[in-house]
Amino acid sequence: MTAPISTGIIGTGGFGTFFGEQLAEVEAASIAAIADVSEENRNRAGDQFGVPAKSRYEDYEEMLAEADIDAVVISTPHTLHYEMITAAMDAGLHVMCEKPLTTDLGHAKDLVRRADERDTILMVGYQRHLSPAFMLARDELAGSEPKFITAEITQNWLAATGGTWRHDPDLSGGGQLYDTGSHLVDAVLWTTGLVPDSVSAEMVYEDEAERVDIQAVLNVTFENGCVASLSVSGDSPRVSEHIRLWSDDGGVRIDGTDWDEREVSVVEPDGTEVSPSTEGVENRNRAEAFIDAIVHGETPPATARDALAVTAVTEAAYESARTGERVSVDLDISE
Repeated sequence: MTAPISTGIIGTGGFGTFFGEQLAEVEAASIAAIADVSEENRNRAGDQFGVPAKSRYEDYEEMLAEADIDAVVISTPHTLHYEMITAAMDAGLHVMCEKPLTTDLGHAKDLVRRADERDTILMVGYQRHLSPAFMLARDELAGSEPKFITAEITQNWLAATGGTWRHDPDLSGGGQLYDTGSHLVDAVLWTTGLVPDSVSAEMVYEDEAERVDIQAVLNVTFENGCVASLSVSGDSPRVSEHIRLWSDDGGVRIDGTDWDEREVSVVEPDGTEVSPSTEGVENRNRAEAFIDAIVHGETPPATARDALAVTAVTEAAYESARTGERVSVDLDISE
């Protein structure tokens, strides 16, 4: 029997623990070490996952240097991702990092180049790539390119996350657009496969420095001529997500509330609406997909290149909101 993939977790707050709970159910994996600057978090997670005291680290670099691990999961504030990913990659480890991969465009490009040069896995935590609704939508659109898109996601983000690092731009890289909004941008890009060309954006901020956005509207143009309107609200009563992808062959609708599984329907050219069956559609969580990618040498569901596109669109949106100008999306990874 092959030894399980020995994994370390960097950041054992909410999402780190949630991923750890998924990982603990994967037979081909084990949680061997954790790192967190919070002693309380380390002890709680260490006890929960049966990690011995000697393998609970305050400094993630010590964990990377000392722990006998094959892979790491990174679930820390957004702006810390890059240095942690590069350190783990330099140690020869497989990496699963929560979204966004990074909040700096240059860093995102560097990570794509590094991932291309290595045999190890770099996976990003965009779980919509594993959602049956979004996988069906992607399949439906495979034969036709959308020409008009509307997409929105709302959340009570302002009230639910107030006072946390998510409202500190030095740690978050921005506001709601880089947080929950990142999933919406990724969903549009991944399900359509379209290449973004330019962005015009307007935002509402919670701070005088205008670094933490709570509302954002993005108008995105794509290389094929498609136009899209993406709306993100962090000051709404509940989570609600609605995406409309229209082509010459009809359209695809994706809808959902809260964090429940999304539903997908297909609009035929004559206006008839049908709901495709999810029977037979693979349904894995992120931990299962990460370990599968390592064990079987698979391309992970969400790659560094996928994440680069999200960062490029997001950074162009922030620049547009600051300058009032339409900004080109830069996807060129050449030095």
